[in-house]
Amino acid sequence: TANQIERLYSRFTSLDRGDLGTLSREDLLRIPELAINPLGERIVDLFHMDSGNNCDRINFLQFMRVLSKFRPIRPNKENNRMEKVKFAFDMYDIDNDGLISKDELLVILHMMVGANIR
Repeated sequence: TANQIERLYSRFTSLDRGDLGTLSREDLLRIPELAINPLGERIVDLFHMDSGNNCDRINFLQFMRVLSKFRPIRPNKENNRMEKVKFAFDMYDIDNDGLISKDELLVILHMMVGANIR
């Protein structure tokens, strides 16, 4: 809705401390939910991957596009469901080769539970 977009834009501008109209990796990591999330760094990587421009900054549209993957799934919305599955897969596919290797899985598990994984 328009109200949701306005709130997201307000959040975006509050994170954009340099008033550049874009967010850096550091800006994104100031989001409390990402800062405390063990996969926060990886989620930020996906913000930049999703931008498709290999830039270290993202604009508001890219910010909205990635955040939309976290909204609740509406019933009977198959595309929405597949986007969420793809986002989760991409989080594990660190080298972006379309496969999740044992090493990639271990990296993600280390991020989530620490060095107690063997």
